[in-house]
Amino acid sequence: MKKFIYITLMMVFIFVLYGCGSDESEKIYEDTQIKMDTPMTIKAYGKNAEEAVKRAFEKIDEIERLTSVNMETSDVSKINSNAGVDYVKVDPQVFYIIKEAVRFSELSSGVFDISIGPVIKLWGIGTENARIPSQQEIYDALSLVGYKGIKLNETEQSVFLEKKGMLLDLGGIAKGYAADCVVEILKEKGVNKAIINLGGSNVTVVGEKEKDTPWAIGLQHPRKAEAGNYLAIIRESDKAISTSGDYERYFIDNGKRYHHIFNPATGYPTMSGIISDTVVLDSKLIKYSAMAGDALSTVVFVLGPEEGIKFIEGIEGVECVVATDDFKIFSTPGIEGIISSISEDFKND
Repeated sequence: MKKFIYITLMMVFIFVLYGCGSDESEKIYEDTQIKMDTPMTIKAYGKNAEEAVKRAFEKIDEIERLTSVNMETSDVSKINSNAGVDYVKVDPQVFYIIKEAVRFSELSSGVFDISIGPVIKLWGIGTENARIPSQQEIYDALSLVGYKGIKLNETEQSVFLEKKGMLLDLGGIAKGYAADCVVEILKEKGVNKAIINLGGSNVTVVGEKEKDTPWAIGLQHPRKAEAGNYLAIIRESDKAISTSGDYERYFIDNGKRYHHIFNPATGYPTMSGIISDTVVLDSKLIKYSAMAGDALSTVVFVLGPEEGIKFIEGIEGVECVVATDDFKIFSTPGIEGIISSISEDFKND
């Protein structure tokens, strides 16, 4: 049967519903730029808002230069090209991101794994070369996957991949780290009220929308891309919100969807029954909450609805809502107080 490929590169997962109510005397500065291959918007309030936002985008540029697998000069590319050969001394930020990624791998028993690079490269999802590999190709790629093969030298701030051909890919965590850095910069500049939307899948809200009023965040309906179609609305302040979904980068072959979130155990796009999950992290309780959200939303997606919710329930300061392919909603108990307007297409389980 003829193969039809559909790829969406910049699908918005999360919408910020600004509405009205801001103090008219409050200075507001907003800018949108394409970074890390996705549109990013930062909206800040306060007298230093413009300076803070400009500095924040400079920081995002710096992180991209350090972590991108598409830049030969990045620290991550240098690590990959020296796989099986030698340790590579890296920027302290890169070392920290990789160290935290390994911690999340350990926490999730390998469900989250930044050494998934060979599998990502093999499938090519999100590129013009997307295809279904042979089983042997997948076996070969999987032989190079395993976070335990990532060796860290804390003293030298260096990283070594044990096997030649191993590839790190920080796409599942670097954007969250960037969001956390943006929050730090904004606060250093005196900005205590802001929305940071990095690519739609990662939104961090700083402060309240107005006194005693949280921000309203619309979650993308996973099967209706048109504007205004929400899965639900979350109302929160000082939170990091991260979504994983099967509708951002994918292709369809013979009626089956192949998306970009891989199961490190199988080498295939995850088929756990989840089509979208969103985690909400308390930024006051969890350091680098947006980075943690990136990792945890991936873990939930791979584990599936029931096991994923159980996993999140064991972590303080984190809530989760899951949408499944049979149009059911699963959630942690704490989500009930902050979520509303759930789509009629879905029913609570």
